[in-house]
Amino acid sequence: MKIPIDKPILVTSALPYVNGECHIGHLRTYVPADIYVRMLRKMGYDAIFISGSDTHGTPIVLSAEAQGITPEEVVEKYHEHFKRIFKDLNVDFDYYGQTDSESNHRRTEEIVKELIENGYVYKKGTKQAFCNTCGRFLPDRYVEGECPHCGAMARGDECDQGCGKHLEPGEIIEPRCKICGSEADFKEQEQFFFKLSSFADFLITYLDKLGGTRNAKNYAKEWVRKELMDWCITRNLEWGVKFPGRDDLVVYVWVDAPIGYISFTEELIEKEEEWRKYWTEDKATIVHFIGTDIIYHHCIFWPAMLKGAGYSLPDAVVASGMVKIDGKTFSKSRGDVVWAAEFLERFHPDTLRYYLVAQSSHTKELDFSWDSFSTRMNNELVAILGNLVHRVVSFAYKNFGVVPEGDIEDEVLGKIEEIREEVVKAVEEYEFKKLVDSAMGLADFGNGFFQREEPWHLIKKGEKERERCGEIVKNVLQIIKAVCVLLEPVMPSKMAEVWQQLGMESDVHSAKLDEITVPIASGQALKKPKKLFERVEV
Repeated sequence: MKIPIDKPILVTSALPYVNGECHIGHLRTYVPADIYVRMLRKMGYDAIFISGSDTHGTPIVLSAEAQGITPEEVVEKYHEHFKRIFKDLNVDFDYYGQTDSESNHRRTEEIVKELIENGYVYKKGTKQAFCNTCGRFLPDRYVEGECPHCGAMARGDECDQGCGKHLEPGEIIEPRCKICGSEADFKEQEQFFFKLSSFADFLITYLDKLGGTRNAKNYAKEWVRKELMDWCITRNLEWGVKFPGRDDLVVYVWVDAPIGYISFTEELIEKEEEWRKYWTEDKATIVHFIGTDIIYHHCIFWPAMLKGAGYSLPDAVVASGMVKIDGKTFSKSRGDVVWAAEFLERFHPDTLRYYLVAQSSHTKELDFSWDSFSTRMNNELVAILGNLVHRVVSFAYKNFGVVPEGDIEDEVLGKIEEIREEVVKAVEEYEFKKLVDSAMGLADFGNGFFQREEPWHLIKKGEKERERCGEIVKNVLQIIKAVCVLLEPVMPSKMAEVWQQLGMESDVHSAKLDEITVPIASGQALKKPKKLFERVEV
């Protein structure tokens, strides 16, 4: 999607649910979003990047009960954990909040009141699962049973192991209490519903214009074309945002969680007239990065809520494919999981950032294995990129000490410009693998250019040959400079090391794409190179 250059851009990442530690499956959303924001800024856009912890809902209550602590303590523990992981991975949010903040409670209550005043919320009696053994009504995720649509095992609010369809209270077949395993009864309970069914025509029109990835649009359109059911937006919990006028009900977590995008923008900007240009005045471009498992919520529930309350609508939804481990679905109990903290104890964070976008197209499933990780590291980062930088900078440092004199050849400038156009197109198409492949293609071109020209023979001959040797070296250093700028969004720490080895005094993180064709300055002192990457043994 081409974005207007004259409008600010708000990029969000889906809020991580803070009832447990971060694994690499989570990072399939956050790393590409960070790469996208960094590249937008290199392209000259005014972009801000926000996210935060999703802190409400039944799983956090379950986790608190299991650990014998309060929901607040669970939230604080894992909120800080995710913040540390993001910092270690250089996922650089402009603001990272949490949905239990005072401002998110206030903004959620105001939006729900606006939906009520606009006639989009009504109350009705509904059947709620009740456990006679535990003596209480069971919120969604305290319940498991059979999906009425496909027959798979499902939880109370979603067929998470089968068709993926959202389930309303009372729909699940043969419900059982997840706490004690007893059969659950359905009892009448008053709840509040959002008139989602009245937004079908709006959603069809909206989805036709929505930018982002096709998987998000097509999946959402498929559901909208079917019968849209009204959406129960209250739950019998104490932990959460209170439903206006009711002390016994909180709003469903999928109401207050996306509203966090708005409240976090408020918390970041503070001035009302400034945050409103993003969320009520249509003066900005809004891009959501999510996983495919929450397309339904972001492309159907969320825009309908915003429309009903009179807020601005998202311009694009970018949905990543899910992550598996050696072909298996993530499972903590079976050990099919790779924890982010443990990974980062062994490997540089930039190698994980690279792998997450290089291994597969953004919308496709990513199957992690240690074999594929080591192959990417050894065959690409070590053999192509690491080899180019260390070989050329070492040769230049040893024989010249500075960037030699010479002009950048048309062949080199043409190749750099060609790759630049490929990278911009990849960003506009949310194809981060293509971004990486193009930049690594330029590094491969640099290796080939250096090998073809054989400067190590020229340096041993006369003055004229030494001058030609210097020209060759400068051209390849120009290629390295360009690769460095192009790959900084993907590997910010490692490219900062390369930038320093080239003797650049500017900041690679703020370097614009236009700078990749600006000739590297002759005479600037090179630094003694160090190896960028080490081989990985499985």
